[in-house]
Amino acid sequence: MDKQKQDITFPTNDGVFNMRVGAIILRDGKVLMVKNNREPYYYSVGGRVKLQETMEEAIIRECFEETKVHFEVDRLVFIHENFFPVQSGPYGETQFHEISFFYLMKSIEVEVKSESYTNEGIEERLEWLSISNLKDAFLFPEFFKSELTCLPAEIKHFVTIQEKRT
Repeated sequence: MDKQKQDITFPTNDGVFNMRVGAIILRDGKVLMVKNNREPYYYSVGGRVKLQETMEEAIIRECFEETKVHFEVDRLVFIHENFFPVQSGPYGETQFHEISFFYLMKSIEVEVKSESYTNEGIEERLEWLSISNLKDAFLFPEFFKSELTCLPAEIKHFVTIQEKRT
């Protein structure tokens, strides 16, 4: 019996640590993003890395789970250290320390289908957003707004610190 591997997410006395991968899926001047009815923002295709899983294995798995398409990795583009408060969810009100690795996926010409749900069972939908209009979109990570217009040749590192709301 193959036991389901655990996500690399764990609570501590000071908050929750989370390790995530995100996909950069581009086509015709657009980027594929995810949206759900609970949150007002868009976010990248992707999710948590599991123990004993490489990041490339994780992004391929996550892309398939969310799009039903077998993508191949092109290259790692961004590393993002993200510190942010969460008001609700399975860990309650807490601070998150998240490290995300964003991979450019190889271009494909097949249609993607959204058949994905959040950990809380909320349906997610996929949307193609025009890269030229991202400055007006509410999305995470925010650096996508400027960085997707011209992807860097080298890996770029970002740190975002969002203060806890009082």
